Amino acid sequence: MTSFTDPEVLRYTAFSADPEGGNPAGVVLDAAGLDDAAMLAVAAELGYSETAFLTEELEPGRAFTVRYFSPKGEVSFCGHATVATALALAEHRGRPGDVVFETRAGTVPVRVTRGDDGAYRATLTSVEPHTEDAAGEDVAEALAALDWPAADLDPAFPPRIAYAGARHLVLAAATRERLARLSYDFERLAALMRRLDLTTVQLVWREDATTFHVRDPFPVGGVVEDPATGAAAAAFGAYARELGLVPDQAVLTLHQGDDMGRPGVLTVELHAGDARIRVGGTGARIPEKAAGHPNT
Repeated sequence: MTSFTDPEVLRYTAFSADPEGGNPAGVVLDAAGLDDAAMLAVAAELGYSETAFLTEELEPGRAFTVRYFSPKGEVSFCGHATVATALALAEHRGRPGDVVFETRAGTVPVRVTRGDDGAYRATLTSVEPHTEDAAGEDVAEALAALDWPAADLDPAFPPRIAYAGARHLVLAAATRERLARLSYDFERLAALMRRLDLTTVQLVWREDATTFHVRDPFPVGGVVEDPATGAAAAAFGAYARELGLVPDQAVLTLHQGDDMGRPGVLTVELHAGDARIRVGGTGARIPEKAAGHPNT
C-alpha cells in the first residue's frame, strides 16, 4: 500500500477568491499509485470535507478519472472539489481551458476561464439530475434531528430529495433567522442520512427571486457543516426548476458559508432545453501556513 504521506496534496478553496472563504478541498493531481485505503488516509489526515484524486489520465491534459473521499469514506461526486481540481490543473499548466472528469456519478465537463484580473473561474456541468418525494416520516426525523419545528419551514418549498451526482434532502426555512440557528443532533442526522443515502441536507432560505442562502450539514462525511457545496447547488437548481420555483432559463446566486465565517458564492445556471445544471465560482490556492480544518 502506498503511504498517505507520499503524494503531493494541493489545497484550494472553491467558490471564493479569498483563501479564508469558500470551501477548502485537497487535490492530488497524480493518484495513480494510491489504493482506496491510502486515499482515505489522505482525506482523513487533511480533514477537509473532500479531497479529489486524479487516478488516471484518459486524454493528455484534458480528461481524467477522479475519485472523491471525505474523512469517512468515498463519495460519488463533489462539486467544490471538482472546481478546486479544475483550478489546480489550470494553474499547473498556466492557462485556462476545458477539462472532463469521469466520476462515479458520470461524466462532468468543466470549463475554466480567466478574468481580466487574472483570476480563474471554473464552471462544471452536472450529470442529468432528478428529484423524488421525501417520505413524511423521514422529513419529520430530519426536523427532529435539526431541532426545527415544522412550522419554521417555507410552505412554498416542499421537502424533496434532489440529485445531480449525489443525493441531498432539500428543506427550506421560512426566515433567515431560522437558517442562521443551526445546532443539531450529529449522530441522529447521520443515521437518517446513511439510511437514505444522502450526502448532505440542503437547507435554504429565499432572499429574492433568484438569490438564496444555503447551509449543508454533512455528518456522514465526518464534519458538522460544509462551507460551500457544489453538488448540492446543482441538485437545488434542478429541484427549484422542476417545481416551477424559478424559470427554466435562469441564473441563481447561492450564498453559503456566511454563518461559518467562510463566505462563498455559487452561481447556478439553468438552460432551457438542457436538464443538466451548471455550477460555477472562483477559487484560490490556500497557502500552507493557512491550511487548517474549517469544517468542524
